[in-house]
Amino acid sequence: MRGPARLLVLALLIGAIAPVGLARAGEGDEERAGPCPIVRTEDQGVRDWVRDLIRCATSRWDVPGGAARATCVAQAESGLDPKTVSDDGSYVGLFQHSAEAWPDRYRAWTRPAWQLDERPLNARTNVIVTVRMVNADGWGPWRGVGDCWTDR
Repeated sequence: MRGPARLLVLALLIGAIAPVGLARAGEGDEERAGPCPIVRTEDQGVRDWVRDLIRCATSRWDVPGGAARATCVAQAESGLDPKTVSDDGSYVGLFQHSAEAWPDRYRAWTRPAWQLDERPLNARTNVIVTVRMVNADGWGPWRGVGDCWTDR
C-alpha cells in the first residue's frame, strides 16, 4: 500500500489499538489511589470527614456493627480527632493503636500501591488499617471500648 491508503490503514490500526492501551493504563488507577480517597472540603469539619472515611471503609470491608460501631469506637478512643496521642505516647490516632505495633500493622493491612501515608495520625490510613484488621479478626483489641457494644 502507498500514500493515503497506507495512512488510512495506519490511522485505523492506531484507533483500534489505542483505546485498549488506554483502558489498560487506566485500570488500577483506583487501586493506586488507594481506598477511600475522600478529600476534606473547606467547609467540612474534621469529625464529619472522619465519619465519611469510616463509612467508606466499612462499605468496602464489612465489620461487626458496621460504620455505626466503628464510629462509636473512634469517638470513644479519640473523640474523632485523628491527631490524638495518649499522654505517655504509647497509643496513637483515631483508634488509638499501639505506637509500637503500628509499623507492623501498617505493613500488614495496607498495600504499597495505595501509597498511603505511613503515619498513624493520618486519618485515612488509621481508618483503613483499623477497618481491615477488624474485618479479618474482629474488634478484639477494642472490645468493650465505650458504649459501642449494644446492637446497632
